[in-house]
Amino acid sequence: MMILLGRVRKVKQSVAHLRHLCDNPQKHIQDLELLKCFKSEIQFELSSNQFQNAETGSLGDFVMESDSLSSKDVVLRRKFDSGEEVAVSAILGPPNYDKDTVFPRDAFMKVCVKKPTLSSILQFDCGVHEETDKGSDFDIYNAYYLRSPAFLKPSNYRGPLFSTLDSELQHALKEYLIVKGIGVSLTNFLLHYLHKREQEQYLNWLKKGEAAFLATEGSLRQSVEGLQ
Repeated sequence: MMILLGRVRKVKQSVAHLRHLCDNPQKHIQDLELLKCFKSEIQFELSSNQFQNAETGSLGDFVMESDSLSSKDVVLRRKFDSGEEVAVSAILGPPNYDKDTVFPRDAFMKVCVKKPTLSSILQFDCGVHEETDKGSDFDIYNAYYLRSPAFLKPSNYRGPLFSTLDSELQHALKEYLIVKGIGVSLTNFLLHYLHKREQEQYLNWLKKGEAAFLATEGSLRQSVEGLQ
């Protein structure tokens, strides 16, 4: 009797599910169209290799410290024998499809340099962009001297605008970062890695969407089979 009651309960659930789909035929058709779109987009991403001609660069002496899928940025760190540390965080900027380049986005890069015996930090806000002749380059937007990490608050005064500094000083500060390892190879790596990472995240999102629609279709199939 218990088995029969369980069977009846299952049939009722299947009928209710089928009635819901019958009451919403347009939604079911839309779901099927969306599923086709997901499959088509996944196939396109898997078959395309849009960054194959790009300079890949390398980390050099930096190590990847943070690369969480839940975060949009990546964090790199380099520690010198002297104890000096250089930390780099980078994130993709908005797309610019008007540029005739391999990468549709530039990257925002923040560089912090800390001496081992000092609490002060040198912070540089930079932009990384693609250069057709050498892969990539970076520009410094702002440079700050912070007496301690507590001065990272946006409300604290950080000095004059970088663009108002003497041009020779601006050039010297960029050379300083290059010496610390922020060269073409690293900026090439960041642009390539961040774009590939974004592509992989997009592909994972597409696969999750496809799986959700397939689960719905599977539930419908089971409901039909349960009534036979």
